[in-house]
Amino acid sequence: MSPRKFLEKVRPEWVLRLTLGLMYLYSGSSLFYQPSYWLGFAPEWFVRAWENIAPFEFYLRIQGIGEFIIGLLFLAWFGGKWGVKVASILATVEIGLILLLTGVDLITFRDIGLFGAALSLLVISWRENNKTKTQLTN
Repeated sequence: MSPRKFLEKVRPEWVLRLTLGLMYLYSGSSLFYQPSYWLGFAPEWFVRAWENIAPFEFYLRIQGIGEFIIGLLFLAWFGGKWGVKVASILATVEIGLILLLTGVDLITFRDIGLFGAALSLLVISWRENNKTKTQLTN
């Protein structure tokens, strides 16, 4: 199969699901198993506020579990449109909050791209859901 034929057959949704899913599986497992690697990325004010409740590494492990679940939802074919929609909402909100709350740093450019990918998948999943509803009512 030629590259052109392959690209014509691949749905953009699947490219976004695969890449975001793999990214979230990686970051989720890294947050869970190596939370100390991520300490420098959290705003100081957030770390101090959280440590009034529990050690910040506990928060990072919980964040890791959440991100791993998001990754599974992106990759799981059995989750269907519901799973993709939930994962894309969670990813869009999470990356949006990171952009709003952490300020501009050396990795902001990456977060902007992740936000755009998650938001694009949310738009795609919303449109496909609305198309299905329209087809059912016609």
